[in-house]
Amino acid sequence: MTTFNKSNGSLRRAIIASLQESSRTLQELAQEAPKIERAAQALIRCLKKKNKVIAFGNGGSAADAQHLTAELSGRFEKDRPGLPAVALTTNTSTLTAIANDYDYSQVFVRQLQGFVKRGDVVVAISTSGNSANVIEAVKESQKQGATVIAWTGQDGGKLARLADVCLRVPARRTSRVQEGHLAILHALCALVEEELFPSKRK
Repeated sequence: MTTFNKSNGSLRRAIIASLQESSRTLQELAQEAPKIERAAQALIRCLKKKNKVIAFGNGGSAADAQHLTAELSGRFEKDRPGLPAVALTTNTSTLTAIANDYDYSQVFVRQLQGFVKRGDVVVAISTSGNSANVIEAVKESQKQGATVIAWTGQDGGKLARLADVCLRVPARRTSRVQEGHLAILHALCALVEEELFPSKRK
């Protein structure tokens, strides 16, 4: 019983420390508000002109890309028409064919070559900012005239120098960076939705 109580106390302290660290990261992320505003404005301009949002990343960042495009094409907090948004991480046949026939670094860029257009917004997600396939896709997107919004961690990596807007979560741990990306995601979706489908004032 004594051992269990000590273990239980240790677990509880670890939980509290984790939540407090997460909270501090999100509070510090508020310093990125001007850049998040710029990103929202870019998305709003894109969607008002009937262009599309394209998102991609690896692993947890792939999940974030799919989450973002689901909120835009489906709904976030309002019942409204769907918006043109797609994640490049969902078609396993495409991903595996490109990786097998070419190289994994080409899985996003090959899709973009026939898909991205001037006026589109590309959301490139990489916690390190250095994912090779994300970097290649960003270069192709800019070549085609798309606006690139990057979501990264504290250092920003190579993406910080390439993107039109780079949103950096002030953390080095991947888990904290991904939590920050989720907060950015929800903030952007709320701003886009309210601007394109404003609430009726009583």
